[in-house]
Amino acid sequence: MKEYIAENRERFFEELFSLLRIPSVSSLEEHRPDMVRCAERLAELLKEAGAADAAIYPTAGHPVVFASRKVSEEASTVLVYGHYDVQPVDPVELWKSDPFEPEIRDGAIYARGANDDKGQLFMHLKAFEYLVRTGQLKHNVKFIFEGEEEIGSPSLAAWAKEHRDMLKADVILVSDTTMISEEVPSINCGMRGLAYVEVKVTGPDKDLHSGHYGGAVANPINVLCDMISSLIDKDGRITVKGFYDDVVELSPEDRAQLARAPFDIGEYKRFLDIAEVKGEAGYTTLERTGIRPCLDVNGIWGGYTGEGAKTVLPSTAHAKISMRLVPNQDSGTITKLFTEHFKAIAPPYVKVEVTPCHGGDGFLIPISSKAYQAASRAMAEVYGVEPVPSRGGGSIPVLADLQKILGIDPLLMGFGLERDTIHSPNESYLLKQLFAGMESIALFYRYY
Repeated sequence: MKEYIAENRERFFEELFSLLRIPSVSSLEEHRPDMVRCAERLAELLKEAGAADAAIYPTAGHPVVFASRKVSEEASTVLVYGHYDVQPVDPVELWKSDPFEPEIRDGAIYARGANDDKGQLFMHLKAFEYLVRTGQLKHNVKFIFEGEEEIGSPSLAAWAKEHRDMLKADVILVSDTTMISEEVPSINCGMRGLAYVEVKVTGPDKDLHSGHYGGAVANPINVLCDMISSLIDKDGRITVKGFYDDVVELSPEDRAQLARAPFDIGEYKRFLDIAEVKGEAGYTTLERTGIRPCLDVNGIWGGYTGEGAKTVLPSTAHAKISMRLVPNQDSGTITKLFTEHFKAIAPPYVKVEVTPCHGGDGFLIPISSKAYQAASRAMAEVYGVEPVPSRGGGSIPVLADLQKILGIDPLLMGFGLERDTIHSPNESYLLKQLFAGMESIALFYRYY
C-alpha cells in the first residue's frame, strides 16, 4: 500500500480537497444544496474507486450515499459507515486559513472536515480502491455515508430499517474517532451516548428597564445561572434524580485494563492551557471521559450582547445542555428525567420550557471479536506497537441504532488525534495519520 500511496499521492489530495471545498454544514438550511453536491461527489469517487453501484437515496433530511461491490455469496461482508456533513465554522475569524479552502502546512491538512469525517472516510475509499485495483479484495464491501451525523442522525435509523436487507453485513467498520497518540494507537471499544436539550427561562413578558425594575423583578439570566449551577454538586455528580440508576460501575479489573493507556496529566493540562482538571470525584481524567456520564452547558444567551451598554432586564434566557451517557443509560429516559427535574427546581417567579433536540445511546464491543483482533493486528503492523483498547468520550448515536437494527457490532478504527481540534477553528489532519489509516484499513481486510 505504501507504494500505491506514493504513486497516487497528488491525486489523493485533489480528490479529498474536492470534498473539503464543499461547505456541507448540515445544521444550516442555507447549505442544503451543498449537502446534495457533496453526496453527488462522494458517489462519483465511490464509482471511480471500484464500487459496482453507487446511488444517492433521499431521506426525511439530507441524502444518504450507498455503494457496494460484491465478491461472492460466501465472502464476509464489511459495511463501512461515515458521514460527509461537517460542523459550522464559527468563529471564522479564528481560522488561520479559509476553512473551505484546504491547505497543507506543518505536515497536516487544514480545513473543516479534514479529520471529521471527510478525511477519515476518504481513507476507506482509497484502501478499497487499492484492494480492487490490485486484485486483493476478498470481502463484499458496502458503504453508507450520511449527511446528518453532526445533528444527531435524525433520519438514518428510519432509512436503515427500510433498507435493512440491503445493509446486511458481518461488521460495521467506522473511522470517526481519535486514538491516544501517534506513538500509541488505540481502538475504541465503546462510546458514550447523548441527550441534548435546549432550555428557556421566561420572567416578565417583555424586556424591562433595569433601573426601574432591577431588584424587584427576577432576572431570567440570573435564575438560569442558579438553576444550571445546581445541576452538578461539589463532588462533580449530576443532581438529576435517577440519573445514575442504570450506570454500571466497572470492576477494578476493567478499570485496570483501561488504565493501560499511557496518559500524562501534565502534558494534558499544558495542551489545554489550564492549571487544573475538574470532574467527578473518585475517577481519573480518562475514566471521566470514557466510563462516566457528564453534563455540560454548550451555549447560553439572553439580554443584550451587542456593542456598548444597554441597561435591560431581559424577558428570557436560554441555554443548550448536553449530557454524555454511558452504556445502559437510555437517552429518552435521561431526557425525561432532566425535563422533570429542571421544571421542578424552577422558582415561582419564572416559567421554564425544555425542548429535546437529539440523542442516542452508547455501546460496547468485545475485544475478543474477530473484527477487533483483525484491526489490532493491522494497526500493530503499521505502527509497530499493539493498539490499546480504549473507551471514547464522544458520541455517534446512530451506531447504537445500526447495531440494534442490523444485529452487528461496529468496529471503531479511528485515526484522529486530539491535536486535530475537530469542531473548532483550524481543524486539521496529519498526513502521516491519513496514510497510516489507509494502510491499516487495507491490512484489516487481509486479516479479517
